[in-house]
Amino acid sequence: MPRASKAAVSRSKARPPRAVQRPAPSVSARDEAYLALKRLIMTNQISAGSQILESEAAERLGMSRTPVREAMIRLEQEGIVELRSRHGMRVLPLSASDMQEIYEVLTALESTAAAIVASRGLSDEELQRLRDAVNEMDRALAKDDLLRWSQADETFHLLLVDLSGNSRIRTFVGQVWEQSNRARLLTLRLRPKPVDSNKDHAALVDAIARRDPTTAKKVHEAHRRRAGAMLTALLAEHGFKQL
Repeated sequence: MPRASKAAVSRSKARPPRAVQRPAPSVSARDEAYLALKRLIMTNQISAGSQILESEAAERLGMSRTPVREAMIRLEQEGIVELRSRHGMRVLPLSASDMQEIYEVLTALESTAAAIVASRGLSDEELQRLRDAVNEMDRALAKDDLLRWSQADETFHLLLVDLSGNSRIRTFVGQVWEQSNRARLLTLRLRPKPVDSNKDHAALVDAIARRDPTTAKKVHEAHRRRAGAMLTALLAEHGFKQL
C-alpha cells in the first residue's frame, strides 16, 4: 500500500475529534420520586394526616428506598410533610390560616399579573386561549362536572400568570399554587356552584381585551379575595386542619 503523504498525516493530526453524541439528560430517580409523592399528596390520594413508612412509599412507587428518602427530605423542606425517625413521613394537615396567607399571596400576585397583561395587550390568539378556558368552565358547569370545571379554572389562572411574562410572578405563584389547589379539591363539592366565578373570569377577559389595567386588576383582586375567604371558611368549618 502506498504510504500516506506527510501533508495527509499532518491534516489527520490537526483534525479535531468528533463530538460525542450524549443522550438527553433524564429525570433522576430522586426527582421522579419527589414528583410522584408530591402529586399523590396534592391530589389527596395521600390525605393530610396520613403516615407512610419509607418502605411503603418505595413499594407504592416501585422504586428503591434511597430516592424515596431523598424525596421525603425535600418535601419536608417545603413544609408539606414532617419526617419521624423510623416512622417515615406524615403529611401535614391543611390549615385555614395557612390558606388565608396563601390566598393573600395569590391575590396580590395574580391581580398584578392581570394588570400587566391588560397594559401590554394580547394577540387575538392569546385572548382566545383565555376565552377558551372560560368557555370550558361554562360547559363544565352546564353538566355539573366540578372536576372538569376545576381543571379549566386552573388552566385559566396559570395561563394568565404565564401571559404576564414576569418570571418572578410565575415562580412565586407556582410555589403556593399546588397547596391552594389541594385545598380546592378537598372543598370542591362543599362550595356553592361557581357560576359567579365564571362571570368574574369573563369580565377579566373583557377588561384585558379593552387594555384596561385598572379594571382588570380590580376585577381579579375582588375575585381572588372572595374565593380565598370562602375556601378559608370551608376549611375552618369542616375541620380539614385535623385531617
